[in-house]
Amino acid sequence: EDFDNRVVDYFVQEFERRHKKDIRDNPRAVRRLRTACERAKRNLSFMLQTTIGMDCLYEGIDFEYRLTREKFEELNMDLFERCIGHVNKCLKDAKMDKKSIHDVVLVGGSTRIPRVQQLLQDYFNGKQLCKSIHPDEAVACGAAAQAAILTGKDNHEIRDLTWWDVTPLSLGVCVNEDEMSVVVPKNTTIPAKKEKEFMTRRDDQTSIRFALYEGERPRASDNIELAEFVLSDIPPARRGVHKFDVCFEIDANGILTVSAKDKTSGKMNSITISNVRGMLAGKDEIERMLEEAERFELEDEEHKKKFKARKLLVDYVYDTRDEMAKELALKLPTTMAKKLEDEIKHAIEWLEEHQVGTLDVFENKRKELTSIWDPIMTNL
Repeated sequence: EDFDNRVVDYFVQEFERRHKKDIRDNPRAVRRLRTACERAKRNLSFMLQTTIGMDCLYEGIDFEYRLTREKFEELNMDLFERCIGHVNKCLKDAKMDKKSIHDVVLVGGSTRIPRVQQLLQDYFNGKQLCKSIHPDEAVACGAAAQAAILTGKDNHEIRDLTWWDVTPLSLGVCVNEDEMSVVVPKNTTIPAKKEKEFMTRRDDQTSIRFALYEGERPRASDNIELAEFVLSDIPPARRGVHKFDVCFEIDANGILTVSAKDKTSGKMNSITISNVRGMLAGKDEIERMLEEAERFELEDEEHKKKFKARKLLVDYVYDTRDEMAKELALKLPTTMAKKLEDEIKHAIEWLEEHQVGTLDVFENKRKELTSIWDPIMTNL
């Protein structure tokens, strides 16, 4: 359809150039033009040129144009190259190289386009493409085989098939004020079951909110929120005492169930989300998100560094507090112990006030604290 749109747009502009009239306000004329462009596209798969001719296309004006394969390829070259980009990304995601590919099977009507075939053959270093399968029927055959597998039909023709469906985007949980913690990575085979451990982030925390996201960006707010649920009535305790097993389970029908269980108290809650196979983001949304992940890769690396710097700072402050509670208070002079306790208290208050900040802010704060606290701990 994208190829057709390029040709339609070109002819709309050509008609306007010739006759100073814009046919876009006439849906019937545009529909006739699109049908003619689709036919021309198919013809150019086995012809070097074809003629588009329509009587009374718009306001009684006839339209005729001789479209060459060369012009068609010029109009769509960036789309052709994008197709090859998807092939390259597919191999990269599968951690495979070109040499490990046995056959390149053409699927879908657009693979008949000679330029697409040539780009594919060049990409695979001159490898002959497999054209023995009808490109339109291949899609229907694949859907039928998948349906037979899902319904459990025992057919000898599909019994030995290995058939995998995968998640097109990563699934995870929002932690630490907008950080996306991935539980199910992109391209995980379905059905799947993945678990990850989380913990309370504050003292005396009696509930924890699990916001579920899909996407490839390190910031949760840049991804798509699927749902959320709360695990409540957690007995008050110090930070990190309560740990939670968060489980993402996707069945063969694409139903996602997410559960969270407090390992200490045994309290549990869960939520179920339908249609994870197609994902809640549509095809266009998935394409957009993957493109954004590539476009903002450098920016996202900075966010990852910032999240890591804050985690190191938080862990340092609370680890020092725990050490203080266990041993340091007994080994330090009273005045020094009281001073260190006050500094830890102020550091925790600072963390609460600075949930969001820059990389430099978190790194400088950690340097400041380590310069004061490390000498004390080293001497002990």
